[in-house]
Order: sequence, then structure tokens, then C-alpha cells
Amino acid sequence: MKSEQHPITVKSTFEKDVFEGLTAYPKYLLSKYIYDKRGDALFQEIMALPEYYLTRAEYDLLDTNKRDIAALFEDPDGFDLIELGAGDGKKTKLVLSELLYRKADFTYIPIDISLNALDKLTLCLKQELPELEVQPGQGMYFDVLKRLSSYNRRKKVIMVLGSNIGNLLHPKAIEFLKKIKDSLSRNDLLFMGFDQKKEPSVILNAYNDPTGVTAAFNKNLLVRINRELDANFDIDNFKHWESYDPETGTAKSFLVAQTKMEVTIKKLDLTITFDPWETIHTEISQKYDDRTVSWLANEADLRISRIFQSPDGGYKNYVFTMK
Repeated sequence: MKSEQHPITVKSTFEKDVFEGLTAYPKYLLSKYIYDKRGDALFQEIMALPEYYLTRAEYDLLDTNKRDIAALFEDPDGFDLIELGAGDGKKTKLVLSELLYRKADFTYIPIDISLNALDKLTLCLKQELPELEVQPGQGMYFDVLKRLSSYNRRKKVIMVLGSNIGNLLHPKAIEFLKKIKDSLSRNDLLFMGFDQKKEPSVILNAYNDPTGVTAAFNKNLLVRINRELDANFDIDNFKHWESYDPETGTAKSFLVAQTKMEVTIKKLDLTITFDPWETIHTEISQKYDDRTVSWLANEADLRISRIFQSPDGGYKNYVFTMK
């Protein structure tokens, strides 16, 4: 539980966040750092797992409603479609293809923290949808949002799929929505996916598959720290653990130290001690209902103008506008 700290000169946001997270109590690491080349590949595997229902649910929702969604996005003067957390674009291509079919005047601006994912997506789109105008951008959500206010010469649609907002606790989610709202003009839209509360075991299984892919995904944080910060985490001595609280709708992922350990991170000049069964909190995946989403929107001075839902109602995409 104790850590030996020395004055250091932090050279990157990654180093700063790792230092702060592992010297806090309880310990934590930010899930955004899972996504390097290996993390991207593991997430692709997760999305294909039978237990991970989210991707299929939103894909079916978009496929079923793509005509109505495209009509909602379209504007006679053209528009910019800005996607935060674009990933591999599998679901987005349904909407992009429909917009191209309708000969809509638009530019697609995919934003992602992972340059590797953006490069793959851009190459794929050039091959599959060569007529599409693409302007990719790498960056953190909040950093990118500061730049979005300049996109105001025509309508813009900000799209956030995959229930990515679920990675934020409610106060941070409200802050995120407020920053998006601050970048919106009067006729702009925010189109965002929210995974809904459901049978608790279904949610637990989605983040704790029996094949261990999700465990490897979360442990990639330690793999990355070992590689980039010259640390000596014994990956096999950490157990992946998932919990879900059906009252709050919060699923949490942890890495649990199975024995007493001492870890050295040379690049940070930091030594950390773990007690047996001490945790590192790595990720949250928030689940929602209409009342919660309406409350979040109201707190951010947004209003829900339309809701699209999957056939079983277990996943929804909300359309927000300024009040």
C-alpha cells in the first residue's frame, strides 16, 4: 500500500497519469491507455465475443434505422460529421454508406486517441468508400472538443457510438456533455449511444468472458507500463475482476494483486508495494435508463429530441440538441 516516491520530471501525460494513479489510494489507472496497437487488436477480439453484446446491438440499431438517421443528419448546405472515438468504423460505415447513397454533402471527421486505429480506418475507408471525404484527427476527447468550436460555417453532427460515455462517472459525463454543448451551434446535433440497464449477469459476462480476452485487454495497461516506462510488473500475479451494481448501473474492472509485491518503474524513479488482494481500478462501464440520460442532458443544458432503440430496447442512441 505504500509507495516510495522521489522528485521526478514528468515528460508526458502518460507518465504523469501513471504516477498519480499508482501513488493514489486506492490505486487506479486510466482506461484510455489500454489502447495501443496491442490494445486495439484485443478490443477487436472483444467486440467479436458472443458475450459482448454491445457492438451487435448498436450495429443492428444503425442498420435498421440508417435511413431515418441519415435524413436527420442531412442539410441542404452540407454538414460535418465528427465522430469521437471512431475505432474501426464498422458501425459508422452503415451511416456513411447511406449518406453517400443519398448523395449528401458532408465531410467525415473521425477522431480517436489511437493513431494506429485512425490509420487503419482511413485506409479501409479509402478502399471501401473511395468517394468519401475523410479528415482524420488524433487526440483526447476533451482536447479535440476545444477545436470543434471552429467547425461552425455549416451544420455539424457530433457522433459518439459504442456507449463510450459509459467510461465516465456521472460528474465527468456531465462535464463531457457540457463541453460538447459549448461547441454546438443552434442547428447542430449530438448523436450518442447509451447501453441500457439489463439483466445483471448479461452485463457481467460482457466484461468477464471465459476465454480471458477482456482480462488480457485490462492487463495491457501493465504490459504498456512495463514496455514504455521500464517497469517490472509480474502480469500473471494480477487477476482481472469485474463487478456490477444494478442500482447505480456501474460496472467496474479491477486488476487484483494476488500476492504481496514490489514493483519498480525505473522511468518514474518509483517503487510501489502491493498488499495481497490490493486493487488497481482500470475501467468503468456505466449503464443507463431514459430517466438518467434525461437528467444528464438537463444538467448539460441539452435536450433529447429523438431516441432510436434496438429491437429489445437494451441499447439506445439519443439525439441531443441545444435547449
